[in-house]
Amino acid sequence: MTANHKNKTTDAVEIPPRVVAAKITPEFCRLPKSGELCPFTGLTRSYLNSLILPGESNNFKPPVRSVALRHEGNVRGVRLIFFSSLMQHLRNQSVESETIPAVAPARPCRSAKRARK
Repeated sequence: MTANHKNKTTDAVEIPPRVVAAKITPEFCRLPKSGELCPFTGLTRSYLNSLILPGESNNFKPPVRSVALRHEGNVRGVRLIFFSSLMQHLRNQSVESETIPAVAPARPCRSAKRARK
């Protein structure tokens, strides 16, 4: 061996882990493409549309704020959802669902009633 190779090591090199910064919450999020889910909530485009657009299902008062951006003269634009409004609505839904029983109380079936007689 030459003198250059005497001081080299064959031990594994340890790489320090990456420092992960705090999660960044966006101020706005776009509607997902058709057939895709929202990357933040997992909701479909059609369900998000029902939350942000006025319609019969929400008494023409959308529960989630959004804004449509488009240049003057353009037919199409971009609809942005206020992320904080969306998350607040989802939190309110989860609180309401905790107070309402998810399953109706069990009732004995008809055959069980007949067996008791």
